[in-house]
Amino acid sequence: MRKSIAESITSTVKDLNQSGLIDEITMKNIENLCIPEIQEYNPEKIVNIRKKYHLSQAALASIFNISLSTVQKWEQGHKKPSSASRKLLDIIERKGLEAFI
Repeated sequence: MRKSIAESITSTVKDLNQSGLIDEITMKNIENLCIPEIQEYNPEKIVNIRKKYHLSQAALASIFNISLSTVQKWEQGHKKPSSASRKLLDIIERKGLEAFI
C-alpha cells in the first residue's frame, strides 16, 4: 500500500474515532492493516544498520535469535533475511534499538 493512501486512511479513521463513530479497537485494527510493506535488505544496507547502532555481527544475531553465520551470510550476499528478519530490520531502521528494550 502506498504511503499516502495509508496516511489518508489512518487520518480518516482517527477523525471517525474522535467523532465517536468508531471505537478504539476498530481504529487500531484498521491502522494495523495499513502497516507498510516490508522492503528487501541487501548486504550493504544490513551492514549499515548494524554499524549505525554499533552492533557486532554476534550482537545482531543475538537480538534476532539467529546464528552468527546467518548474519555473516546476509552481509556476504550468500543468503537473504527471512520475512520475519526483514520485519525486525525494518523496526530497527525506523524505531531504533529502543523498540526491543
